[in-house]
Amino acid sequence: MISFNEKLDRYAELAVKIGVNIQPNQFLYISTSIDNVELVRLITKKAYEAGAKQVFVDFADDQINRLRYELAPADSFDFYPHWKTEERNWLAEQGAAFISIVSQSPDLLAGIESSRISAFQKATGKALSKYREYAQSDKISWNVIAASSKDWAAKVFPELPQDQQVEQLWDAIFKAVRVDVADPIQAWKTLDESLHDKVSYLNEKKYHKLHYRAPGTDLTIELPKNHLWCGGGSINVNGKEFMANMPTEEVFTAPYKTGVNGYVSSTKPLSYGGNIIDQFKITFENGRIVDVTAEQGEEVLKQLVATDEGSHYLGEVALVPHNSPISQSGLLFYNTLFDENASNHLAIGSAYAFNIEGGKTMSREEIAENGLNQSLTHVDFMIGSDKMDIDGITEDNNVEPLFRQGSWAF
Repeated sequence: MISFNEKLDRYAELAVKIGVNIQPNQFLYISTSIDNVELVRLITKKAYEAGAKQVFVDFADDQINRLRYELAPADSFDFYPHWKTEERNWLAEQGAAFISIVSQSPDLLAGIESSRISAFQKATGKALSKYREYAQSDKISWNVIAASSKDWAAKVFPELPQDQQVEQLWDAIFKAVRVDVADPIQAWKTLDESLHDKVSYLNEKKYHKLHYRAPGTDLTIELPKNHLWCGGGSINVNGKEFMANMPTEEVFTAPYKTGVNGYVSSTKPLSYGGNIIDQFKITFENGRIVDVTAEQGEEVLKQLVATDEGSHYLGEVALVPHNSPISQSGLLFYNTLFDENASNHLAIGSAYAFNIEGGKTMSREEIAENGLNQSLTHVDFMIGSDKMDIDGITEDNNVEPLFRQGSWAF
C-alpha cells in the first residue's frame, strides 16, 4: 500500500521530470494557491535536485480573489499589473519552465456580475498575450497539474462526509495521473507512445473535414491543409520533451477558422471564470459563433464569446475516447483539466501554432494566413459521449469512420 506522502512525492517528481522536464541551470515559475504549500515545497525540492537555477512561486488565495470581485471598484477590473506581465515575459525569454497548479472551487465567483469577470479575463489575456505565444508555439516548457482543495472536493463528492472529501479527490487525482502504479514515469512513457500512435495515423490520413453527429450535435469542421495532429509529449525550442497537461488522454489539432458549420451541444458542465456553464448549445456559420444558449451560466458564456473577434471562432479540435480512464471513473470533476480528458472537446479562441506545419517559426500574420484562429482566450468545452459518431472526410470526399459510439473506430 502506497502512502499519501509517497504518492504526493511521486506526483511532484512527475511534474518536474515528465511535466516540465527541468534542465540544469533553468528557471522554474510556479503559480498556485496558498492551499498547496506542501506540494509546492516538494516540487521545489525536486526541481533544485534536478539542477534548477532558481524557483519562483506566485501564490494566490481564493477568498482574497472573491473579495476583490465583491468589493473592488468596477473600473479596476480592466487592470493587470505590468510588473507581472514583465516577469512572465522575461522568464519566458530566459527559457524558464512554468508549472500551474489548479485547485480553485468551480463556483468561486458564482453570483458575481459577469461584466467584472469578463473585464478581468480580457485584461489578463491582453497582458499575457506574448507569454501565451511562447506557450502555444512550444518555445517554452509548461505544465498544468491539479491539487485537491476543500471547496473543489465538496463539489465533486457532495455525498461524502466533509472530512472524507479532500482525501477522496486526492485519490482520484493520483489515479488519473498514474502515481498509484508501480512505475509512474514508465506509465507516462507508455501513454505517450500510445497517443503518438493515434497522432501518426491521423497525420497520415490528412482528413479534409470531420463530421460530428450525436444528440444535439451535427457539426462539420474543416481542417487546414497542412494541419498537424498532436498529443502526449511536446518538444520545446531547445529540443527538450515536456508534457503540458497531466492528466492527458487527448489528441488534437486546429480547425480551419472559417470552416466550421452546424451546431454542437455540451455533454459536461464547463467551469469558467469561477462559474458553472451547463447544458449549452453553440451554432456556427462559416466558422463564426452565431448563437449560444445555456440552461446555466448563459450570460457568462456570452461574455466569453464576446472577449474579442477571435473568441467567436474555434482554436482546437480534440479527440478523446469515451472509454478513457477518466471517463470510466464515472466522476465529474468540474475542472477542464480532467473533464476534457474524459470527452471529445473543442476550444473557443486561439489555436496552437504547432498544429500547422512550420507553425512554430511562423509570424502571427503567417499563422492567420494558414487559417488558424488567434484570440486573447482559449477555453475548452466538452462535447463527447458514448452516442457520438465522427467521420473523417478526405479531400476527394471519401467518408471513413473515425469514432463510433464514442470510441475509436480503427
